[in-house]
Amino acid sequence: MTSQKIRVLVVDDSAVSRQILSAILNADPSIHVAGEAPDGETAIRLARSLRPDVIVMDIVMPGLNGFLTTQQIMETTPVPIIIVSGIEDPDEVGIIFSAMQAGALLSLRKPAGPGHPNHLKEARDLVWNVKMVSEIRVVKRRPTVVSSPPRPFSHHNRGTGRGAPVRVIAIGVSTGGPIVLQEILSHLPAGFPIPILIVQHIAAGFSEGFADWLSQVSGFPVRLATDRASLKPGVALVAPDGFQMGIDSDHGIHLVDAPPENGLRPSVSFLFRSLAQVCSEKTAAVLLTGMGTDGAAELKHLRDLGAVTVVQDQKSALVYGMPGEAVRLNAAGYILTPAEIADLMVDLSQK
Repeated sequence: MTSQKIRVLVVDDSAVSRQILSAILNADPSIHVAGEAPDGETAIRLARSLRPDVIVMDIVMPGLNGFLTTQQIMETTPVPIIIVSGIEDPDEVGIIFSAMQAGALLSLRKPAGPGHPNHLKEARDLVWNVKMVSEIRVVKRRPTVVSSPPRPFSHHNRGTGRGAPVRVIAIGVSTGGPIVLQEILSHLPAGFPIPILIVQHIAAGFSEGFADWLSQVSGFPVRLATDRASLKPGVALVAPDGFQMGIDSDHGIHLVDAPPENGLRPSVSFLFRSLAQVCSEKTAAVLLTGMGTDGAAELKHLRDLGAVTVVQDQKSALVYGMPGEAVRLNAAGYILTPAEIADLMVDLSQK
């Protein structure tokens, strides 16, 4: 029956796009498109009246764009929101992550129409993610306030790192990651001396814009990684899509056209395994919110080799798949909130 299906509201100013999105979603027997909206104002009204389980929304619309619409919905009638977009211009991608800052859970490339070689894959991705986010409980979001300063790190929560000075910090994250990364990086002081490597699962074409957005909102230098680039103190490098990212024996970035791992490229598992081979005892590895198990086994291997290993705590994680698997494997030397992770990173930088 329809009442047992995942009820979706589709929001897009293009009638053709609404038709394509609705056809993809209605083709799955567990999903029902409960309504369509051509603009943000209508979406806000229908979110209130229909109470959908998930909203699938374009970002560029007349009147209220996807960011402003997300902001108003999450402040009044919170619903899991997926942003779908064809934007690839790095200067414009930032609006997508602003929507995620306002409460949207993830962003996907807008599926191509039937007959396009990417249609089936992108349609499957959309359906899978709608099912995934329908299980996430979201709460009302209030207008952004200035973050409180970081708290001193609590030494009683120390893990099992063996005391070697940390020379690189690697972070793996998926669903819910942009906002957590923003919180962590914004807590780091100017002149933070350790290079940071980030694998964020993200839709193809969005990596450069994501790096630019994260740098702007956190105040911490963030760049898109390039092959053979040197690790620089106080700079975070984001893995580009379409490659696996590791480091070589000279501690430079190594981008590899290798197969996906755990269905992902870039994958956290590849980065963590690379660090285990090159500088395990001088690594701090962090696994944050995300669906699946990417990086969990490799985090355990790093811990066994003497690395500092950190997992986001369940209460603060939007999705506890990746960190939860790491805890199950006893891979976590520390289990911390994002603010506490930042405190630990500062503490490690002072050794």
